[in-house]
Parts: sequence; structure tokens; C-alpha cells
Amino acid sequence: MTNKNAAFLPIGIGMGLSIGVALGVAMDNVGLGLALGTAIGSGLGVALMGAANAKAKKGDGSDGGAVPPTSDTSGCADSSADGGCDSGGGGGGD
Repeated sequence: MTNKNAAFLPIGIGMGLSIGVALGVAMDNVGLGLALGTAIGSGLGVALMGAANAKAKKGDGSDGGAVPPTSDTSGCADSSADGGCDSGGGGGGD
């Protein structure tokens, strides 16, 4: 099985490197431009891969891993016996 969305990573790195080298030449610091371009390009490639995967999952009819909400998350289904789940607040002080 091949993942065609994996092609976005080298594309993003290439775009980032080209922008980084251009900025590095303009600032007279090509080493910094290469490092920043690689970092920005990697992030851009991963973001594009994630967007493409989400779009592919949405087109397949799946919900993308959404979890349906539960009806009761308070943990106090029956509080009549122990009274431990009091919705009222405060203690009786002076």
C-alpha cells in the first residue's frame, strides 16, 4: 500500500529551502537561511500531509475519529444513597 500524501513532505522542504536560501542571501547569512528553510519547510510539508489525509478521510465517509459525547460525565448517577455528589456548594460556617 502506498501513501500518495507523503509526497507533500519533500515538496514542503523544497519550498522552505528555496525561501530560506533567498532570505539567507538577502541577510548575508546563508547558513541561517538553510536551517530556517528546512525547519519551516518540514512543518509546511507535515501540515499539508495532515490536511490531505483529513480531506481523504472526509471523502471516504468516515467522521475523522470524532468521539460522540456521553450523556453523563459527572460520575454521580445516583446520589440518593451517599449524598456525596451534592450539587450545592459551601459548608456551614459561623
